[in-house]
Amino acid sequence: MKKTVSLVLTGAMLASLAACGGSGAASTTAAASSAAAESKAAETTAAAGESKAAESDEIDPELIKAAKEEGTLVVYGSCEEDYLAAASDHFKELYGIDVQYQRLSTGEVQSKIEEEKGNPSGDVWFGGTTDPYNVAAKEGLLEAYDAKNAKHLIDAQYKDPDNQWFGIYKGILGFMVNKDELARKNIEEPKDWKDLLDPKYQGLIWLSNYNTAGTAKLVVNTMIQKYGHDDGIKYLTDLDKNVQVYTKSGSGPSKNVGTGECVVGIGFLHDGITQIVDNGYGNVDLIIPESGTSFEVGATAIFKGAKHPNAAKLWIEYALSPECVELAAQNGSYQFLVIDNAKQPEQASEFGLDPDNVMKYDFEDAKNNTKKYVEDVMNALGSAADDRFKTE
Repeated sequence: MKKTVSLVLTGAMLASLAACGGSGAASTTAAASSAAAESKAAETTAAAGESKAAESDEIDPELIKAAKEEGTLVVYGSCEEDYLAAASDHFKELYGIDVQYQRLSTGEVQSKIEEEKGNPSGDVWFGGTTDPYNVAAKEGLLEAYDAKNAKHLIDAQYKDPDNQWFGIYKGILGFMVNKDELARKNIEEPKDWKDLLDPKYQGLIWLSNYNTAGTAKLVVNTMIQKYGHDDGIKYLTDLDKNVQVYTKSGSGPSKNVGTGECVVGIGFLHDGITQIVDNGYGNVDLIIPESGTSFEVGATAIFKGAKHPNAAKLWIEYALSPECVELAAQNGSYQFLVIDNAKQPEQASEFGLDPDNVMKYDFEDAKNNTKKYVEDVMNALGSAADDRFKTE
């Protein structure tokens, strides 16, 4: 498939056993023998994989032993479900630890662990932008851990200063548009953030929900950091006039652009790449806002009070290894990776995205004020927020 993409740039702007047939004692014995052989082979393979992982990632063998004794890990994942499933299954394959995982948006995870107040039903958080992670860290809901594999992070900005979360990927915020629908309506593509306020885009824009999606929280922080608090809030209330749908998850808009249900989606551009490359939507264009845009750091963290603390620590080491992060591109997630010993996804570069050409994002301001800023936006929207921002 020919990949068609339009990037709007200013200067350089800018992841069975085979059933033994037959019956009788002979076939039963053969089946038992075959099953035993295969079981032994599986154990040998798991041990070899574990040994390789421990050696390559320099993981303490005592940590692996303690994690295996706990035997279980519960993961709340805010990345795409295919990547979450692949990462969880591979962890089980490497270490023989049963992994129970559930896909939830970052806002949903944040709300869940706030309600559980230090007695979390999950052990680790995996994927999703760090703004909700920072809120959870400030509220004392994440466990600090001095991860050995954090030495592979390419920059200090990809780690919480107190080791409460660690970055695993980076995504660029922008617009995804259905070029066929825009052409049919004789409307040009938006080039910058303020273009989205034009009445011609009324009812054409999709954005994620400020209450449930880390992506939307990043949009709030980005507008406030670009325009100042009051003008940033005003921008978002003006934008609301043109928004047709607020989705629960940050990737929701991207999944509806190719079909034309959403004409202009705001979100991470790697989600748009997934729609073009994996789902064949050549009618999707990707746009980097001319005046600059921000980025997410997708992260992983341990919940304070985790029931399986050693398995949780082992997960962090695993999540900061090529064994884990390279599974992203193999499962339709094309974010830039932020550890120095992992192979970057070719698809992101092919579409002209540059992970370094983004605005300087104030993580500390986001950490201290995200919850307040979201409340400010919702208060400014007033009654308009009652019906359009569902959390269920």
